Amino acid sequence: MNDRWRYWEDFPPSAPIPVQGGIRSHSRQGGFAQSWWAKRWIAALESFDLRGRLQRGRSYARRGQVMDIQIGKGAAHARVQGSYPTPYEVSVKVTPLSAEKWQKVADAVSGSAVFVAKLLGGEMPQEIESAFRSSGVSLFPERRKDLITDCSCPDAVNPCKHVAAVYYLLGEEFDRDPFLIFQLRGMMRDEFLSLLGASTAAAPEPEQEPPEPLDTKSFWIGSAVPGDLGAPAPPSSKAALPRRLGKFPFWRGRYDLLTTLDEIYSEAAEKAVQQLSPLQPSAGGDHPSN
Repeated sequence: MNDRWRYWEDFPPSAPIPVQGGIRSHSRQGGFAQSWWAKRWIAALESFDLRGRLQRGRSYARRGQVMDIQIGKGAAHARVQGSYPTPYEVSVKVTPLSAEKWQKVADAVSGSAVFVAKLLGGEMPQEIESAFRSSGVSLFPERRKDLITDCSCPDAVNPCKHVAAVYYLLGEEFDRDPFLIFQLRGMMRDEFLSLLGASTAAAPEPEQEPPEPLDTKSFWIGSAVPGDLGAPAPPSSKAALPRRLGKFPFWRGRYDLLTTLDEIYSEAAEKAVQQLSPLQPSAGGDHPSN
């Protein structure tokens, strides 16, 4: 970075206009991202000499100043609310890999069943970096020119704090879906799986005999319900279905969604157990009246 722009760091940061419903980072303090691949993405940005812009970018990400992010093939576009009334337009691009390079990567990865299984399971195997290097490329930006960023703000230094805020939030989103890193490199998930020779179409369900029709009249009077369901008990796993669906893309709430749902599911399960449990006799031996 040109030293003649260092004087910008001496100015006090301007206060951004608060945003209602902006994208907030999961990180409230300390580092961003959890997985090794997301941390590598963050490390690429932090290797640049951006000084206070990184700190301000983290603050923007945590305050919810990023209004929206759209990840396309080869680029991410976002709007970030700063101190000006009009939000800034931000773009983050990574130098795309050629079709020939992607084919070499796919050939290297397809030789390992473990690689393929982990990728299909939504996990980035750490050894995949070797597959990229053997193809003469890198999965993550290694040089500053590999990262192409732009912002409509008046800051003369690029990347600015608005770009940094978007970059941090992208890192957290990579925790949820590692294939988004491929997407920024110009390769969609289905396209890469096709290169691996894997079919992304769902296997057809085996034919089953149709169930017997339900007697709705018997159902509503209770005879269709088995007589002995056993003692009611809370489920062993909280919010099982939402957890199978994964993290909500670019969650905008102040608190983590699944953590909040855990409390709600626990309270609902406790009340359900109380409602389904047989009435217990009172201390005096009398049963409560209807």
